Amino acid sequence: MMKNIVILAHNAMKPTMAEFIKEREEWLWGKRLVATGRSAEFLEKNEFKVPIVHLSPGQSGGYSEINAMIAEGEVALVLFFVDPDVKEGHHPDIEALIEICIRKNVPLATNTSTAELMILGHIRKEMAERMKQ
Repeated sequence: MMKNIVILAHNAMKPTMAEFIKEREEWLWGKRLVATGRSAEFLEKNEFKVPIVHLSPGQSGGYSEINAMIAEGEVALVLFFVDPDVKEGHHPDIEALIEICIRKNVPLATNTSTAELMILGHIRKEMAERMKQ
């Protein structure tokens, strides 16, 4: 079973997320994408065509849903476009997300540079796996 790629962003970072994901849309075809409610809706409104599984909005349980998926080993990587100025009431949920990624050794990008490196690493891993076959 293919593991999920989680995509989420704080409100101020949603345009950055959409631009980043749109530029990599071709690679993302065939991947299983999961996003919190508002991030998924934002991507779809920006004409992103790859299917996305919608979770609850982050502060309404979306982070907890992602954490559960990570705990079950269902997530390959997390792309979280973080606004460093955000200090919202659901900040403990974000801390829990970071902690479970660390504990379960799930790659977590919090900016575009790290996300790009993670995707390049994932592509390299895919190529190596194909060469073994």
